[in-house]
Amino acid sequence: MNEILKNDLDTFGNLLQAALQEGLSYLNQLEDIPTSVKPAQAVMKKEVLQGQGGLLALKEFIDRYKALMVASAGPRYWGFVTGGTTPAALMGDMLASCFDQNTQTNKGHGDISALVEFETIQMLLDFFHLPQDFLGGFVTGATMSNFTCLGVARQWVGKQLGYDIAKEGVPTTFHVLAATPHSSSIKALSMLGLGSRQLQRIKTLAPDREAVDVVALEEAIQALNGQPFIVLTSGGTVNTVDFDDLKAIARLKKRYHFWWHIDAAFGGFATLSPDYAPLLAGWEEADSITIDGHKWLNVPYESAFFFVKEKHKLLQVETFQNSNAPYLGDPLENFNYLNFLPENSRRFKALPAWFTLNAYGKEGYREIIERNIRLARQLGAFIQSSDLFELLAPVRLNTVCFTLKQETDPQKIQAFLDILNERGKVFMTPTVFNQRKGIRAALVNWRTTEKDVELVQQEMMQAYEHYSTMSF
Repeated sequence: MNEILKNDLDTFGNLLQAALQEGLSYLNQLEDIPTSVKPAQAVMKKEVLQGQGGLLALKEFIDRYKALMVASAGPRYWGFVTGGTTPAALMGDMLASCFDQNTQTNKGHGDISALVEFETIQMLLDFFHLPQDFLGGFVTGATMSNFTCLGVARQWVGKQLGYDIAKEGVPTTFHVLAATPHSSSIKALSMLGLGSRQLQRIKTLAPDREAVDVVALEEAIQALNGQPFIVLTSGGTVNTVDFDDLKAIARLKKRYHFWWHIDAAFGGFATLSPDYAPLLAGWEEADSITIDGHKWLNVPYESAFFFVKEKHKLLQVETFQNSNAPYLGDPLENFNYLNFLPENSRRFKALPAWFTLNAYGKEGYREIIERNIRLARQLGAFIQSSDLFELLAPVRLNTVCFTLKQETDPQKIQAFLDILNERGKVFMTPTVFNQRKGIRAALVNWRTTEKDVELVQQEMMQAYEHYSTMSF
């Protein structure tokens, strides 16, 4: 054995303790770590001929990169839709790395990590008040969850046409209907060979809404004259967390024959709150659902899961099976996750979710979700009463979409956002809504409190003071 590697093996415990101490140092200082940094131009390594061992590698990382780690796990990182990591989720993630299981089968061959994943999916179905007639699994994020669900949807459409797409490829015509799909769904259409241009946009209820006009959707369905198609719907859009009328679409599904997919990456968590659960009424009738773990579940990246109705099990196996691997056995008789989703080799992704679900339960997550929504509304009320800012849309859940009052120049709005982010106390992201440049703040972190919202309001005012002195 290499001498440096053997030394690290002999001092394994010390190495892990040293790394853990650095991680704890970051977490303990999270309130004070900047949410944004400007890294200097670094000289990139090109080769490592002689190794230096774990401790010196840790020292080099600390010297070169630690100060550039932003507080993306912190309470005021409101860019994109970025959750943090609950203590229990971090415990599970550490153990997932230590155990290093390749999660595949739950039939008693090899490790039992697939049994844990299977159990976690059952827990999540209960968590979201969904029936147990869904199968599910963990993937890297909403993009791969949408990809997985739409991959099975693609196979379903092909079967309606008497065509095995998994074996024969995609026919020339493919119908996909949606109003405001997430970009990851459009990306999935591209990766699946369906083509992003095949997406037929259905109008929304109004210019300031992102929810589909169900009357227009039905008209588009009727125009297809019985051809098979896919309907993509939103369980919470990205800009304004607008929900398609899932109850009405469930009624359409009883009258027309189509595959219904719901992207509920973070909006699905609304089902935990009695006040917001009606937004998801009817979603149990969908064929497939996407939900993200590293958003409101607050588990580490990379984590998302999918639910696909168990009646589509054969289609799912046809889409993802390793048909040229006879040593894996019959994919229908011997359940194996590598026959149900894109990856063959898989990390023990379910373990952080298993830990955090068991640690905090529905009641714990209900408190996080309702607190985030309450705080988002508090920020929205501040903006609404301000002479400097204005809401671009009502605060429907946990996302606040706003802009500068009476300002239409995108460069000026971006300049304000740059000043705000560079102060390092909060991080938000730019967006465009209803043809206006805006700013988006998404609150999904378990640490966020009223104190954080008050601090951000002060930061916005101070950033505006700086902005008002600029010349354009």
